[in-house]
Amino acid sequence: MAGAGGRVAVVTGGSAGVGRAVVRALAADGCDVAVLARGRTGLRAAVAEVEAAGRRGLALQTDVADAKAVEEAADRAEEGLGPVDVWVNCAFAGFLAPFTEVDDEEFRRVTDVTYHGQVNGTRAALRLMGPRDRGVVVNVGSALSGRGIPLQSAYCGAKHAVVGFTEAVRTELEHRRSGVRICGVQLPGMNTPQFTWVLNRMPGRPQPVPPIYQPEVAARAVVFLARHPRRNAWVGVSTAYTLLGNRVAPWLADRYLARTGFASQQTGEDTPVRPANLFAPSDEHEDAGAHGPFDDRAHGHDAWGWASRHRTVLACAGVVACGLSALGGPLRSGARRR
Repeated sequence: MAGAGGRVAVVTGGSAGVGRAVVRALAADGCDVAVLARGRTGLRAAVAEVEAAGRRGLALQTDVADAKAVEEAADRAEEGLGPVDVWVNCAFAGFLAPFTEVDDEEFRRVTDVTYHGQVNGTRAALRLMGPRDRGVVVNVGSALSGRGIPLQSAYCGAKHAVVGFTEAVRTELEHRRSGVRICGVQLPGMNTPQFTWVLNRMPGRPQPVPPIYQPEVAARAVVFLARHPRRNAWVGVSTAYTLLGNRVAPWLADRYLARTGFASQQTGEDTPVRPANLFAPSDEHEDAGAHGPFDDRAHGHDAWGWASRHRTVLACAGVVACGLSALGGPLRSGARRR
């Protein structure tokens, strides 16, 4: 089995959805991967895919809301695979319900997994990476990190908190002139199994807010950040117009979402539904994989993300184009004089 010379990555929430796609992409990029999640079946399947790609995989059944469990999993990852180079915090939980129809325990659980799970993962990663003065932490966020929507109050609050937390830790690392980098990536609506097992108190079946993207689109962005860390990355043009639009006219977004936000997150289609995974894994006995039930509507490519990843090349091309345009005037004038 491969191992020598390869990087070691840890992915939380790696048994399904975006996390599963990230596990596959990192393995394809030459990483050995430790996968943290609760469901044993999904964990085993994810590790099997890492090994099929010729890399070493390690399944670590972990609830990321448990700080001690995450620390123990981090140590086991290094014992089993070697020094961790990349840590991706991807685990989350959610519900589709008005705030007034969610009790305290449910709200706290979403916050503990989606926010404290990233805090716990980051703490464990920095404990390992800090003494070596190298490594990359990627905190997976959402367009909802900068714009709240109805029916997802806990998730939106948690993703807002992740952004503030990541910015604070980044400044502390820069203050110490650390070689460890911490990045954020903000995602649009993704076609993942989460929408078949989210806690739902609405009459319709849950769906991502369109436009919907395939999880591999997000995985490409995460792998890019792992190799070329930068402060933040946006995936999907919808993420860009959500975040930018809310900065310009948040009151307009309030009114628009009040009118459309309930219906846009529900579908009347007959999609498979598993038990809610808020307090127990829904993929304990069935591998959910990376994709949800929206393959026929999901985009597999992202022009915005591609442009962001290749912004240096595009900027150089723009400079060359401007230079040629500026040079064209004198050349045409000279030709006319002759």
